[in-house]
Amino acid sequence: MATQNILGILFFLLFFTINTSRAQTFEVEADARARFEYRHGFNNLFPDNAKPAALVVQRTRLNIGYSAKKLQFFMAIQDVGIWGDTRQLLPNDGNDSFSLYEGWTQLHFNENWSTRLGRQAIAYDNQRIFGSFDGAMQGRFHDAAIIKYKKNDFVLDFGGAFSQDQARNEGTVFNIRGAFTYKSMQYAYLKKTWKKSSASFLFLNTGFQNFTGEDNTTPNGVSYRQTTGSYFKFPIQDVQMVGSVYYQSGKADPTTNIGAYQISLEGTTSIDETIKCGLGFELLSGTDQDGDSKNRSFFPLYGSNHRFNGFMDYFYVRNHANDVGLNTVFAKTIITTGKKSNLLFKGHYFAANANLTENTSKYLGTEIDLMYSHKLMPSVKLLVGYSHMFASKSMSLVKGGRPNDNTNNLGWVQLIVKPKLFKADLGKLTK
Repeated sequence: MATQNILGILFFLLFFTINTSRAQTFEVEADARARFEYRHGFNNLFPDNAKPAALVVQRTRLNIGYSAKKLQFFMAIQDVGIWGDTRQLLPNDGNDSFSLYEGWTQLHFNENWSTRLGRQAIAYDNQRIFGSFDGAMQGRFHDAAIIKYKKNDFVLDFGGAFSQDQARNEGTVFNIRGAFTYKSMQYAYLKKTWKKSSASFLFLNTGFQNFTGEDNTTPNGVSYRQTTGSYFKFPIQDVQMVGSVYYQSGKADPTTNIGAYQISLEGTTSIDETIKCGLGFELLSGTDQDGDSKNRSFFPLYGSNHRFNGFMDYFYVRNHANDVGLNTVFAKTIITTGKKSNLLFKGHYFAANANLTENTSKYLGTEIDLMYSHKLMPSVKLLVGYSHMFASKSMSLVKGGRPNDNTNNLGWVQLIVKPKLFKADLGKLTK
């Protein structure tokens, strides 16, 4: 989409809203972030005789929102790319980095019921199953429809999606491949909040296109995976407890059944006004490396997985699907270092949930994450991070045989700029 088209959309929306009913608001916000990364074993064990990678990735996003009494519209357009990935003086951006991240309309039937249609981020609870995945510059979205009900402290959502890679006159084969890419999706989510606690329930059904044949291109039906479970929060004196329990069933493919689970529990408390500590664990079931009649590997699906199992992204970020699972014990400390800054220290102990081949030790490694956050000025935040993975020999068995004794670390610096460019009560403008 050319720049003049973007400006045309903005002017059209502004003209349209000013010349219609008065109970309206119009808002424009920018979200620009650039991150330098030094990668030496990020996402996988660092191989022998290789050199580290360094890069700068940038996201430039424009959020446009319109709200009336019974109507909401939201659009987020963005460009995501690596510094230098487009040649200078090209007549257009040849890397297809420009995209529509969100574009939805929400119709409010009354004070309780509404429906949201279009491309949208879906996030619930701690974002373990559904999340916006803002840790990735491109973010995660769904082309979906949701019916929403909200009254007082109770929320109920029914959502669904049906995906096609192109317009056809015959058939509904879905040819886009990928572990996260579904052909159809339906879910129900409900949540009840009390004064100091809450509980939610999720049922999610996802259908994935199957293929067969010598070249794996012949359509062979759809396999459906069901995810059912609950997320909860409650206090025990001065300790805030959060946890979740989910179970997955259905089919991993036409001939393989699924039987997998996720269990987590975390407690956090404040030591004083400047120090907050937390301790917890998570179990994600896996399939034995020597094989099993069932697929017992829990798949977090559409969550913000970057925030759960270490910033090095060794597990469940474009990897570790249908593998030996993961048992994690973690501890964290957040120290307030000033009025506008804090320091996060987090340690993770990783072990395989299922058996490794030849009864190898399940211990995979220990990761240390450090992150410093400082608000430089209104709408501007600086983040600085360092992570180090101390991998065991068993890590090689789940990472394609790569050596475990090389240094594996990640360093990064990120600047986030989120100014509110324009906000107006359009009813006042038209008086």
